[in-house]
Amino acid sequence: MDLFDLIGPVMVGPSSSHTAGAARIGLTAYLLLGEEVAKADIALHGSFAKTYHGHGTDRAVVGGLMGMAVDDLRLRDSLELAKEKGLAISIRQVSIRGAHPNTVRLEITGVSGKTLTMEAASVGGGNIEIHRLDGLKVDFTGKENTLIVHHSDLPGVIARVTGSIAQCGINIAGMQVFRREAGKEAIMVLELDGVPDEAELETLSGIGHVQRCTFLKGRTA
Repeated sequence: MDLFDLIGPVMVGPSSSHTAGAARIGLTAYLLLGEEVAKADIALHGSFAKTYHGHGTDRAVVGGLMGMAVDDLRLRDSLELAKEKGLAISIRQVSIRGAHPNTVRLEITGVSGKTLTMEAASVGGGNIEIHRLDGLKVDFTGKENTLIVHHSDLPGVIARVTGSIAQCGINIAGMQVFRREAGKEAIMVLELDGVPDEAELETLSGIGHVQRCTFLKGRTA
């Protein structure tokens, strides 16, 4: 536990879990997509579904999807700003078996047609957990420097990725690998002690059987 777990984030209120956490979920999805969002289906579960009007959860998620941080005052007007930009938004209530009560399932499409699906929960104090990414079960928070690698589950891919990170002089603090089934699509989630530059990320993306790499810089609030 650190100081920010005790005092909470610098944010636009009213709620660290229903507003700040929701904005962080939207922003994480935006960063993972890697481009401006053109269309978003936002499915709210549990407490999110019951109280999103009063807590501004819908505005927070939409603002995050537009690249707004948790302390961006434009979050309050995000629905109107999204409409002005022509961003197609649908918001609905769902029931997800076994999910955390503050869960949102996102299906987003970027301006190029690129798509991403993500299921995440706001777990208090503005902190979030990512539980599904593009249909695969995952488990990460984005609180640390995090590299997400989409790749094929084939021999040698993990070794080449981790070897390339070592050549960058960056230590791997933690690593998880998730796959749909043997030989199919997989996701590596690596928490790093350092920050790879653009050239290093391009090198990683160019490794055989790696589809794409996305880096999320760790946060301090």
